[in-house]
Amino acid sequence: MKNKALILALTLVMAMSLVLSGCGGEKKAEAPKQDKLKVAFVYIGPVGDAGWTYAHDQARKYLVEKMPDVQTTIIESVPEGADSERVITQLAEQGNKIIFTTSFGYMDPTINVAKKYPGITFLHCSGFKTAPNVGTYFGRIYQARYLTGIAAGKQTKSNTIGYVAAFPIPEVIRGINAFTQGVRSVNPEAKVKVVWTNTWYDPAKEKQAALTLLDAGSDVIAQHQDTPGPMQAAQEKGKFGIGYNTDMSKMAPKAVLTSALWNWGPYYVKVVDAVKKGTWKSEQYWGPMSDDVVAIAPFGPMVTDETKKLVEDAKKKILNNQWDVFHGPVKDQSGQIKIAAGQKMSDADMLSFNWFVEGVDGTIPKQ
Repeated sequence: MKNKALILALTLVMAMSLVLSGCGGEKKAEAPKQDKLKVAFVYIGPVGDAGWTYAHDQARKYLVEKMPDVQTTIIESVPEGADSERVITQLAEQGNKIIFTTSFGYMDPTINVAKKYPGITFLHCSGFKTAPNVGTYFGRIYQARYLTGIAAGKQTKSNTIGYVAAFPIPEVIRGINAFTQGVRSVNPEAKVKVVWTNTWYDPAKEKQAALTLLDAGSDVIAQHQDTPGPMQAAQEKGKFGIGYNTDMSKMAPKAVLTSALWNWGPYYVKVVDAVKKGTWKSEQYWGPMSDDVVAIAPFGPMVTDETKKLVEDAKKKILNNQWDVFHGPVKDQSGQIKIAAGQKMSDADMLSFNWFVEGVDGTIPKQ
């Protein structure tokens, strides 16, 4: 009897539980977790290069901070050419919906892979080829180069400024020319002596090129390279330097006057947000200083107030669109006028620069 009574009591309890749960309403099913948007980056150098790749990776971190629903992947030190096509294909196969390829030599590989994956958005840095799912992006770093040239032109005593340059492509040539225009705007007697390294990332080679220029009489070193090697060479020789990509004063505090900077973070957020919303369209973005994609670093303590004012005045003109670096008259090395007074160099001509301005000491090798 006791067993029958116990069974009956348990049955009643279970029945009441079912009734009560019914009175409480149905339990809503949890919404499935949304997968994070997968975004990949292909880098030419290591993230610790303190230069080009470091600047891109800082921007990637900015993207993750601003958009927590994004998951990023990076592949470092990918050679330009066929190997980069293999890496880009691998990232596409892994489900990345946006792929940023961050070096000029990735241009054709990016286009080739994009044809096979029309549902993926590709952004190529510094190139000029596009497709419905491929855009290009760059910034008008030549504007920042011009401003740093003013600082170099005021600092030199020997009137010889060395420039350690990577490859003889329009991007690098444009930077040398803009820097030289800045130098000679305040010091018409100065010249900019160019040495080519034919490498983006080779700390030893870049440093040695700077040492060669310093031994030849340069007392300020500028660079279009991805490491602080040239700035360290300048400091070792008791001379000065103009950094590139990031604020290189940390690596050579006694030498660096200022640096031409990249700030990709806001652009990355803007692009990824547009892809998520379905509003992105292929374009060739070439952002000016007013977009904050390019800038100059704080000045070193050796830079005078007079120099700072000259730089600030020129910066205001650029930001207000009153004037740009390649407004005429502009002469080439032979003294021939290439851009007449009152005229402005077109973007197309700037993007295909293949000549040096007056004041550059060097030649452009045939590729």
